[in-house]
Amino acid sequence: MTTERTYHHGDLRRTVLTAALDVITTEGPAALSLRDLARRAGVSHAAPAHHFKDRTGLLTVIATEGYGLLSATLAEAESLRDLGVRYVRFATVHPAHFQTMFRPELLHPDDQELLTARELTRSQLRTAVKGYGGDPTVGFMAAWSMAHGFATLLLSHNLDGPLDGRDPEETFRSLANEMLRPAENSAAGRPVVP
Repeated sequence: MTTERTYHHGDLRRTVLTAALDVITTEGPAALSLRDLARRAGVSHAAPAHHFKDRTGLLTVIATEGYGLLSATLAEAESLRDLGVRYVRFATVHPAHFQTMFRPELLHPDDQELLTARELTRSQLRTAVKGYGGDPTVGFMAAWSMAHGFATLLLSHNLDGPLDGRDPEETFRSLANEMLRPAENSAAGRPVVP
């Protein structure tokens, strides 16, 4: 009875999303099943399809939500280094979103909300690297690769040994400081990596 009341009050969508995020965090996006999520929510196996149509629709909603959360996190950054730290923080606080957002084969590629949210986030990254000289496209790719690579290695526990108990955000900040130091032989004093 409680499940029906929750469903009619519009909470089923969030309940399914929350359950999906839990599954993705512990087992990865491949383990996601609408039928299993319906069972966890205590509703008929068709109920989640009413909100998401299919598994790909659910994952697309999660990715879109993730880009919105990431964009809000990045908007508060005070520098390019801080932006990278916030990117890493987002990945650790929202691991299921992070795992889903960058798996285009799991998503509806033409979903307008997804495309808009993704472009807003990429625009924030591109804007942050503009002041660092050099080719802004290369700078965008370098900065994103550094933060994304670190976050991915962190979430997959490949940095557990090298971090040896150190704070991941402070470690990333040190890495960014090292990478963004002015080149010794640069007459203009521009950073090595934008």
